[in-house]
Amino acid sequence: MFDSKRLEVWKIPGREKMTKRTILALSILAFAVSAASAGDDKTAASEKRFTKRQQEFLSWKFGMFLHFNMATFFPVEWASGYEDPSKFTPDKLDCSQWAKTAKSIGMKYAVLTVKHTGGWCLWDSAATTHDIAQFKNYKNGKGDIVREFVDAFRKEGLKVGFYYCFPNDFTDPAQNNVPPKGKPDLHGLPPEGQGDYVGFIKKQMKELLTNYGPIDLIWIDQYSNKYTYPKWQEIKNYIKKLQPNCLVIGNNSHDPKDSDAYGAEVPASPDKYPPKEKPMPGEVCDKISSVWFWNTDTMATVKKPEDIAKMLKLCRERKTNLLLNVPPDRHGLISGAHLKAVENFREYLKKDKDLAEYLGVGK
Repeated sequence: MFDSKRLEVWKIPGREKMTKRTILALSILAFAVSAASAGDDKTAASEKRFTKRQQEFLSWKFGMFLHFNMATFFPVEWASGYEDPSKFTPDKLDCSQWAKTAKSIGMKYAVLTVKHTGGWCLWDSAATTHDIAQFKNYKNGKGDIVREFVDAFRKEGLKVGFYYCFPNDFTDPAQNNVPPKGKPDLHGLPPEGQGDYVGFIKKQMKELLTNYGPIDLIWIDQYSNKYTYPKWQEIKNYIKKLQPNCLVIGNNSHDPKDSDAYGAEVPASPDKYPPKEKPMPGEVCDKISSVWFWNTDTMATVKKPEDIAKMLKLCRERKTNLLLNVPPDRHGLISGAHLKAVENFREYLKKDKDLAEYLGVGK
């Protein structure tokens, strides 16, 4: 603690001693410096507790969230699982275009919605028929978008992650996703998952973590739901057993026992961002427009370059990554206002040299 009584009296030309006011000012300044240093020490101490993999995660800084699934082809954010799979028709799908778009603005990783609230799986899962094999208008049901995604992003040197939605109560008339009359609520999992949520989730985690090589992170939405949360530690440990280096992120988790990162979804204000001092790395996920899934009615609401820059700079201050959602359209491309927003931000980085250097753009 700083003690002004022990401050050495400085000699200033023309005066023998400093005034009390000057001494007080120096005391306040020294105290502020001391407090800031103590804060930095605390932050450094907390970061020393991060695992090597968590420290590496922070070096990724900026990632692309890719909401692309059945909801892309319907005017909903939460699919019910009863959609007509013939409507899934991305006739120009190009994961390489996604990857190049992400890399162009300094993104280092990406997370794809391999299974969202509709339970539809973007790979051919042995655990269910509620998957890409039913998408007869996409490669005659023989496609594997998970494979296309990981191959394309790895080719560009980017890390890969899978978003997987756990069960919950998603039915909402406002979301236009009420099950057909007489049909049960699937709660976000395929029909085969009913009655044994945990067992089904483990089967699909095994597929995702053994068939696609090293996966950098698994991003779990609704991890704390009332149905499976009592078994969350068991599921998380199972994921780590399959791939010890795979980060497990529970959406909006602030507990290091539950998640490898301190999560914050769509923060409304800076005070919602992860604090600088925390027991694990932080990650903010937000949208480049007003929707998670592509929708023609909301294309004009994209963020300006200055908005994205402000978010990134605040994340940098808080030792936090930004995972920014940029949804592909119904053709399977990042296009229109979303692509323009990315291009505008790339141009912005030519002027903001500090941020460009932080992201490694232009090297």
